[in-house]
Amino acid sequence: MRLRESCSGAGCYIETVDIGKRLIVKPGSRVHLKDFDPDDTLGCDKNNELIQKNVDRLLELQQVLYADRRYAPLIVLQAMDAGGKDGTIRHVMSGLNPQGVQVTSFKVPTDEEREHDFLWRIHKAAPRRGDIGIFNRSHYEDVLVVRVHKLVSKSVWSSRYEQINDFENILNENSTRILKFFLHISKDEQLRRFQQRLSDPKRNWKLSLPDFKEREHWDEYVEAYEAALSKCSTKHAPWYIIPANHKWFRNYAISSIVIDSLEGMKLRYPPASIDLSSIQLT
Repeated sequence: MRLRESCSGAGCYIETVDIGKRLIVKPGSRVHLKDFDPDDTLGCDKNNELIQKNVDRLLELQQVLYADRRYAPLIVLQAMDAGGKDGTIRHVMSGLNPQGVQVTSFKVPTDEEREHDFLWRIHKAAPRRGDIGIFNRSHYEDVLVVRVHKLVSKSVWSSRYEQINDFENILNENSTRILKFFLHISKDEQLRRFQQRLSDPKRNWKLSLPDFKEREHWDEYVEAYEAALSKCSTKHAPWYIIPANHKWFRNYAISSIVIDSLEGMKLRYPPASIDLSSIQLT
């Protein structure tokens, strides 16, 4: 549960906004993305001070996590092209100690990766206990792009939902705590971001011809995402649908949910491994 500051004629006050409960995909529910407004901010107003407080709190919790070494948080980011995965990593994780963060971006599988099962390269990238792992795209590409472009038969990709759930359950039973975020932007917002990249020489490098071609498959990707969100949101590895047209709210919501998850781990500093009373400094 996070806080937001509201102001009226009577002054300012703090309200609680249970962001996680409002954005989580309940296990067993059927997702229709048209029912989720990508412009939604849950009634919150932009407040850079609260966002910065979240960033600072994340660093505090990371320090205890690193010392505690009982859990391995794994943050999975999925989105349409230009959905804000890189921006989320850059802004939400900006205050973290890079020594304890492992970011993995999954591209087209290599020849070696294609010779193994689709989860092989994913398992190798799972974070160790004490570190925070971040997946920029993930194993879900194998029920998204693979499905949309018919790279394998339906009988193959349709069996992967259960395999993914089993895999994530194994990780959870071995102390990996998974948070999956779908950054939900509108088709119009994607176009606006593409246009920004076209007009700004400093952003031209982000563009590629496949990005524009993939836009032609928008409706097919929506259908594929709806299936993945519906079939693979579980108690131990929930999906959150993050309204992401407003970047500030995307950052606030994700940082809030990650903080709540870390606080729920009851992290603690371990006791000293030596007898401190025997040490004399001179």
